Amino acid sequence: MNVRRRLIPTAALAGAVALAATALTACSGTAGAAGAEDGKLDVMASFYPMQFLAEQIGKEHVKVDTLTKPGVEPHDLEITPKQTAQLGEADVVLYLKTLQPAVDKAVAQSGVKNVVDAATLTKLEVHGTSGHDGHDAAAEEGAADGHDHSHGEAGEDPHVWLDPVKYAEIAKGVGAALGKSDPGHAADYKKNTDEFVAKLGALDTEFKDGLKNTASKTFITTHSAFGYLAERYGLDQEGISGVDPESEPSPARMKDLQSLAKQDNVSTVFFETLASDKTAKTLAADTGLKTDVLDPLEGITDKSQGADYFEVMRANLKNLQKALGSK
Repeated sequence: MNVRRRLIPTAALAGAVALAATALTACSGTAGAAGAEDGKLDVMASFYPMQFLAEQIGKEHVKVDTLTKPGVEPHDLEITPKQTAQLGEADVVLYLKTLQPAVDKAVAQSGVKNVVDAATLTKLEVHGTSGHDGHDAAAEEGAADGHDHSHGEAGEDPHVWLDPVKYAEIAKGVGAALGKSDPGHAADYKKNTDEFVAKLGALDTEFKDGLKNTASKTFITTHSAFGYLAERYGLDQEGISGVDPESEPSPARMKDLQSLAKQDNVSTVFFETLASDKTAKTLAADTGLKTDVLDPLEGITDKSQGADYFEVMRANLKNLQKALGSK
């Protein structure tokens, strides 16, 4: 397997959960009453996976809004002064640091005290699409186009929600944080968290069983968002672009992928719904491969292959099984 893996030292999960919960001191005891006009806890989420968590765990006790509207590519989000002001008025802000630099900046400028950073609730790792020549494709692309497409201090991959196990770890931390901010409904948040984590456990089992026996383990995708998923289920992600879906691959990278496709019996080049499919279709045409959707679930639109996280993840599983030759 060619996925590069390096663990980023972080605090133990239990400590991170406790940190997230204790960070919400200003909300303690009265947040629900002081939040939205209907008494609900006012939660501002940075983008869809954080929004979905808040809605599933908070249910009727929360009013959830998101900074990233449907159809907007999260990496490209620009924050308006009005949105920055809204951040400051929220009871809880839920975001994933390093994924959206504009959000990181806005959170810092807003002065909001009650922040839950999902990146502190699980271990982040570095995932490169190293290919068969030993080079890091994402790094090559960054050098080629003059931009740094890495995330965080050490290039951590922020796409943790695409691994159901890691998403469950984040859910536990979010549930604890909401319970701390609104203790009157803490029991409900705990119950909702347990139910949500159980659903993610079932999804994890479906992926394990569904990808256990496949003719190929390698998949090519435009956006290198699936490192955690690949590592979890024994697959090898080869990204055309790095973690930035709009970055242009070098000619050398395209040539490498053409060779890799033949060597590893790759049948399909995956593209996503929120970014251009031009590069994927170009590579597919040059290599005689098919194209299909592998959705990084950064947003839900009418083009998505499902109405929520679980439906789209199951669509991703079916598309991977078809492309990899599930036995």
